Amino acid sequence: MRIHWGILISVLALGCYSAGQSSPPALDTVDKSADPCADFFQYACGAWLKTAEIPPDQPRWGGFTELHERNQAALRDILEKVSADAPRRNAIDQKIGDYYASCMDEKTVNAKGLDPLTPELDHIAAAKDKAGLVDQIARVHVLGPNPLFNFYSQPDLHNAGMVIANIDQGGLSLPDRDYYLKDDPKMADARKHLTEYIAQVFTLAGHNQQESADAAQTVLRIETALAKASMDRTQRRDPKNRDHKMSKQDAVAMAPNFLLDRYFTSIGSPTFSELNVANPEFFKQVNDLLNTESVDALKTYVSWHLMDSAAPWLSQPFVDANFQMTKTLSGQAELKPRWKRCVAGTDDELGEALGQRYVEKTFGAEGKQRMLKMVDALEKSLDQDIKTLPWMTEETKKQAKVKLEAIRNKIGYPDVWRDYSKLEVVRGDLLGNFLRGNEFEAHRQIAKIGKPVDRNEWGMTPPTVNAYYSPPRNEIVFPAGILQPPFFDKQMDDAVNFGGIGVVIGHELTHGFDDQGRKYDPQGNLRDWWTAEDGKEFEQRASCVAKEYGNFVAVDDLKLNGRLTLGENTADNGGARIALMALQSMLAEEKPAVGGKIEGYTPEQRFFLGFGRVWCEKRRPEFSRMLVSVDPHSPGKYRVNGVVQNMPEFQKAWGCKAGQPMVAENACRVW
Repeated sequence: MRIHWGILISVLALGCYSAGQSSPPALDTVDKSADPCADFFQYACGAWLKTAEIPPDQPRWGGFTELHERNQAALRDILEKVSADAPRRNAIDQKIGDYYASCMDEKTVNAKGLDPLTPELDHIAAAKDKAGLVDQIARVHVLGPNPLFNFYSQPDLHNAGMVIANIDQGGLSLPDRDYYLKDDPKMADARKHLTEYIAQVFTLAGHNQQESADAAQTVLRIETALAKASMDRTQRRDPKNRDHKMSKQDAVAMAPNFLLDRYFTSIGSPTFSELNVANPEFFKQVNDLLNTESVDALKTYVSWHLMDSAAPWLSQPFVDANFQMTKTLSGQAELKPRWKRCVAGTDDELGEALGQRYVEKTFGAEGKQRMLKMVDALEKSLDQDIKTLPWMTEETKKQAKVKLEAIRNKIGYPDVWRDYSKLEVVRGDLLGNFLRGNEFEAHRQIAKIGKPVDRNEWGMTPPTVNAYYSPPRNEIVFPAGILQPPFFDKQMDDAVNFGGIGVVIGHELTHGFDDQGRKYDPQGNLRDWWTAEDGKEFEQRASCVAKEYGNFVAVDDLKLNGRLTLGENTADNGGARIALMALQSMLAEEKPAVGGKIEGYTPEQRFFLGFGRVWCEKRRPEFSRMLVSVDPHSPGKYRVNGVVQNMPEFQKAWGCKAGQPMVAENACRVW
């Protein structure tokens, strides 16, 4: 059972530079033959776009992915050294080293085939009735996948200092409910490939051809019913649509066929009297499904989810079958080399243990201090932005200031590292390590129920190339992994860095005040602190952004979902504006010497170039199509052009005139 935190910048993964080699300077990506006022993405990234190619083991390529790849190489170097079976290794090095070594031991993994998973599959097969199957669903939930539904802990929406139990929709193999419900050829093709993949895995598990084909149809039938009962992704963005606190007794009565009392006992949950049911309609509808589907059909479905989850860590035939499904969905041409998969796997299961070694190697106190200084500058700019907003009343401005001042900042790595001492890592037992790692994390999460929120906890590991704002915790978090070029470069001037990591900081701060973040108060409770008048003014401006981005074409004739991407687009626009304000304030304080031209570009122009190069990217068309359905972020091109066309500051910096493409006729602005 994995907890997915509210990550608010997309993980754009993996790159071409070796560890220790620096990213290209910001100005090296520029295409000076392009007109910045016609297509700033082309101007800022054109030189890079001409030469960059998506590696065969990637679905896309860009600044995030290049940095992620450098981090992977650094982690590989760490893991190769500690994976030697030396008797004097400390506990951390033993665990991360043996996990990685077990993963890299392909010969042993291949020799074992499906055997390491067989005991768990046998337990599912032995369930005599639906009550017995509930016990097995609880067991599978702690081993990683989430068949049928999700059970997890998170801060109480109305008492954010305490952790509450949650049940939610789940149980799908494809990325989104639309894959099951839409009739367009691409979705139909995905369903066809899914049934082929399921049949192949059951065949590899020892079933005959007919049994495997029947299993595939059973899984598709059950998952289609789950998809029909599921809330769509755009609706789920609104926390109010996921706010249904009720007594445990009422939840059990609402969906009696789930046998939730038995489930909570089987999974080892602490005693609780209340929980949040994120989507009550899902449980009501699926309750009927549990009555009509046979025990054998449900056992087939649960077994499938366990095998699918384990497939990347089983023998090569399972790995290959799993990758073919990935290839269908993302267009990724080749399976990643084993070392990359093993580095990622170690980070997934032992992220803060591996993170300690990563931080020691890559992240110094100087980097943390520079970041804290920039965060402070951005917070001051957002405060000033709120003060001067023409559309917001003083009453709401005062409340916004209180929330801004309450935001907690986490930079680089946790103050308190996670304790993995109870997690057993056995050299030579890859799948066992994977399952025990999942079980360790699931029990750690479940044990939080009914306890105060741990304010020191992080939702990302230190090497992660990402950042996030958490509304229930009212905090911004920046792992060490992203605090490097092209986002943060010690060799670059402040203008470029404010356009890079400065905009990312601004982006995360703005999430506290986007269409969803604004619904949480300074303590992280779901509470409306806006006047009705200001709420209407906000929604009017947010609708402008949604409509604007909803007209951008993602791939072929497929346009972006302006409502799904609204929060990220709002944060992109607000983040860029307050980062530029922070830069200009600093330039005003430091006077002319800092404000001169470099390579013919003013500080403001260098800011926008630093911003543009962060989002230089190429995507495979299959991946672009998939992301339109599931990703709340816009493609890199629109994260650049969509922002600058709304900024008079950009138009002034580059001398753009009314009527040019980078000058929106009806510019949108929230923050």
